Amino acid sequence: MGPPPGSKRSPPKKRSSTTPTSIRSLEHDTLCIIFSYLGLFDVVRSSAVCKFWNEIIKRSKLLQLLYLKQQRRSSRSDFSEESLNVYLEELAIEHQRQSLVQGSLHIDQWKGHSLGVDQCRMKRGLVLTGVGDKVMRLWSLESYKCIEEYSIPDGVPLVDFDFDESKIVGLVGTRICIWRRNGQRSIFPSREGQFMKGSCMRYFDPEAVVGCEDGTARVFDMYSKKCSRIIRMHTEPVTCLSLSEDQLIISGSSLGRITVSGLSSDQRVATLRPTDSTGIKSLCFNPVSHLVFAGTTAGYASCWDLRTMRQLWKTRVSPNVVYSLQHMRSDTSTLVVGGIDGVLRVLDQNTGEVLSSYVMDHGTSTSSGYTNGVIERKIGKRLPYDYNIDRIPKTVRPPITCLAVGMQKVITTHNIKNIRMWKFNNLRELK
Repeated sequence: MGPPPGSKRSPPKKRSSTTPTSIRSLEHDTLCIIFSYLGLFDVVRSSAVCKFWNEIIKRSKLLQLLYLKQQRRSSRSDFSEESLNVYLEELAIEHQRQSLVQGSLHIDQWKGHSLGVDQCRMKRGLVLTGVGDKVMRLWSLESYKCIEEYSIPDGVPLVDFDFDESKIVGLVGTRICIWRRNGQRSIFPSREGQFMKGSCMRYFDPEAVVGCEDGTARVFDMYSKKCSRIIRMHTEPVTCLSLSEDQLIISGSSLGRITVSGLSSDQRVATLRPTDSTGIKSLCFNPVSHLVFAGTTAGYASCWDLRTMRQLWKTRVSPNVVYSLQHMRSDTSTLVVGGIDGVLRVLDQNTGEVLSSYVMDHGTSTSSGYTNGVIERKIGKRLPYDYNIDRIPKTVRPPITCLAVGMQKVITTHNIKNIRMWKFNNLRELK
């Protein structure tokens, strides 16, 4: 399925440095002409394709020219790098919203594991999948190829995990395990890393936090491999966690409570009051808007504002458990939700309104091969607001056990062997 643990692929061949200057100049001039016909958002995306394109776009100042053109339409002519960055972020959020709510959709799926897989994490064009199998696999979202594989220690279950550019951190049985991207693996020693059964784990370098069944959150230093703090979050089991960049731990419990604590504290500092006692199954925190989103075992999605500690909205989005809800980093507009009914829903972060709902069409499909398997492409189907989902076979809408959101795409796992990539295309180009 992929290279053995620790193995490295041969680096790609570098472009010859002897390319004549005249040819490079011709490429530069030709690309400048092509880029000049694009809209601002497409130029931004083109700048991320490779260093050569990025260099051309920077030297030609296309982004600045298109931005000033846009500003003149709104009777503004000022320019600064900060104002450009703010505008580009707003443009990306609006483009994302239009794609998720109004765009066309197709779904690529491929066999990723020999057993059912129910967790996924996505960062920088890579997705890590696992839980249910004896391995975690790192996939390229461009080629769908498995580029790295990490074995789980024998005899212990993988409970939770996350990753960054240098390492994978996992909750394995009752210990924390770290896999380096170079293939080396380390497990916290028993006297420091072992704890009451953990149900979830999140980390923010250099600390990892484990939510435990005894209601505590245990904070570990990942480099000294020592437990630095034990925080009493609940009297009942902790079911899910979310960490913020400003050192906050947000935890949900089996009785529906949400508590907030600081990483440097040894006790909870605030409690978000629920309107019922249904368990919290998933949590998501938006550091830009300071909003906390929660999915419950009764099928509700809820939102709280951490600045006021007040609940803003509560929406029934599934007949039963909401397993996962996420948004794209820095996005303050849309929230993607998945649950037991297998329907992918897009919500408005500020109101809780369901903007669109999708399933995979169980009709015709196309297939294409790649090195280790087959990619099957299906058409995504947008559902009317009052559509009876029982009319759709459950075989094509298995429960969404986890999801990860990127720009115009959502990765989902379903406790089956396949991994799904939902690709949204914006039908209206932003000028």
